[in-house]
Amino acid sequence: MSEREPSSQYTLFQDCLASQLFAKEPEFRSTEGDDLSDFASYLAAEAWPVVPERFQQASYEALTRGDLGNLDVDELPLDALFVRKVLGKYAEEATAPPPVWSSNEDGRSAEICERQVPLTYHHLVPRSAWHTEAMLNKVAWLCRPCHSVVHRVASNEELAQSYHTVELLLEREDVQRWQRYASKQRFGVRRG
Repeated sequence: MSEREPSSQYTLFQDCLASQLFAKEPEFRSTEGDDLSDFASYLAAEAWPVVPERFQQASYEALTRGDLGNLDVDELPLDALFVRKVLGKYAEEATAPPPVWSSNEDGRSAEICERQVPLTYHHLVPRSAWHTEAMLNKVAWLCRPCHSVVHRVASNEELAQSYHTVELLLEREDVQRWQRYASKQRFGVRRG
């Protein structure tokens, strides 16, 4: 694989693949960050060249312009359920409208991986569990991959009851392993 600068779509694809491995496959939950990083990089590098062009170009802007056509993974000639899940999550995230506060102009670091990347806000008490409007401001600033992992490792009920602070989230071993992996990833850089 060339050393050229990767597209943000490739980086998002690799993160979706790694988070799917991490969150859904128990054997990867016990691996160290470097092992997961190496394996995810290898799989992404092998899979990306065969991802259909319209998926590789997926973005919110392309979707709103009507440039993408159908991004339905069920219409792809793929037998592997895992690959369909990764591509489905990737298409969902790549074409999602940007969050209201996605820039990182103030130099704030993501609260789990501690990288200075575009951020999303994660409601520490999920909106479905709000009891008062005061809970609206109880948020953590997370990068998109960390935000996805948080929602994969615990249900909204579990998040509201047991993991309503970043500190409580970081007590989970699976989140700690993800943190070790994600903190070593350079934003927008493809590992070959």
